[in-house]
Amino acid sequence: MNDRPKGAERVVLVHVNFPAGKMEEDLNELKELAVSAGAEIASVVIGTRRVPESKYFVGSGKAEEIRDHVLSCKASLVIFNHVLTPGQERNLEQLVKCRVLDRTGLILDIFAQRARSFEGKLQVELALLKHLTTRLVKGWTHLERQRGGIGLRGGPGETQLETDRRLIRDRIKVITARLAKIRKQREQGRLARRKAVVPTVSLVGYTNAGKSTLFNLLTHSSVYVANQLFATLDPTLRRIDFSELGPVILADTVGFIRHLPHDLVEAFHATLEEVTESDLLLHVVDAKDDNRTAHLQQVEEVLTSIHASEVPRLLVYNKIDLNPGMEPKMERDEQGQIKRVFISAEKGWGIKELVTAIGELLKKEMVQESVVLSPLQAKLRAYLYSREAVLSESIDEQGHYHLLVRLPRVELEKLFR
Repeated sequence: MNDRPKGAERVVLVHVNFPAGKMEEDLNELKELAVSAGAEIASVVIGTRRVPESKYFVGSGKAEEIRDHVLSCKASLVIFNHVLTPGQERNLEQLVKCRVLDRTGLILDIFAQRARSFEGKLQVELALLKHLTTRLVKGWTHLERQRGGIGLRGGPGETQLETDRRLIRDRIKVITARLAKIRKQREQGRLARRKAVVPTVSLVGYTNAGKSTLFNLLTHSSVYVANQLFATLDPTLRRIDFSELGPVILADTVGFIRHLPHDLVEAFHATLEEVTESDLLLHVVDAKDDNRTAHLQQVEEVLTSIHASEVPRLLVYNKIDLNPGMEPKMERDEQGQIKRVFISAEKGWGIKELVTAIGELLKKEMVQESVVLSPLQAKLRAYLYSREAVLSESIDEQGHYHLLVRLPRVELEKLFR
């Protein structure tokens, strides 16, 4: 992706408050997104409308006010906290005489900066190309002129717009094929873990909730951590050993956000499959965030969209060290099931309670089952004994092992799937 210039770009932020919106929450998040992209906020323009205006999204008077802010602040970019049509972007750029970016474009830019792995860069490029296709189709009408003439009509007279469309379509096909290959490799890795009966625990949550800090603490790793949105894009998997549970795969995933662009959710589908295939989700919540309830709801919506709403989860309230009066603890519901855990990943508080909760949730639904193993399945029999899962055993005349085992239901299903 393009390298970020050394000097911070001066930007004017624009937020329009609609009757059903929450201006303060959206505006604060826009500021965080802009700073995360490496921008210097020169000015903020706020307006109110009942519905967006078709030409500029805002009214003509507000559009001229934005132009005045650009001139007085010497800004080179205007960022809207909303999704603009290609026509609105073009009209605004002609008026304010600088580049205009909407919320989707801003998030895509941040993802382009953050991607580090080959897969992550492919996923971001795919999302960018899909976003660009709409700008080509609707925005670049000046490229529709044919280059052909006498004797050339219908031949080399392909428009520049059609050429660009074709090149982008070809590139999307190449990237999609490569991601499909990576997706197949991921599935093979998951299949190997299922065969080895290693449960997977994935960290999910709103961006900047502290997932990577918690991941590093539990796995003794050094995943990149920063106080910014989308610091982590590429999924990271580590194997850790719990004394009572045995080996567990812990996965750190990309953070979620309000109105996450659909193209990004689609592009990162291979990554998010780690979430859908998990045995347990640790939903990390920023305990000091005043908007945590709204962020909880947003994460739940994303989990539903990727078909992960049925995966068991544990609420992990992080950053309690920044909230006076909060202390490490584990709470249960009326049925005695663990509901939430309060921790500080930065200080290492509450980790014992968290590990206990993970162990209890992964081991729940213990079942007893009679199984028959052939003499060729001695390796599986040895594994069951190593897990101390065998309650009784007998051998028939054909040499088959008749075992009464006790294991978590999930593990039993994986073993004999």
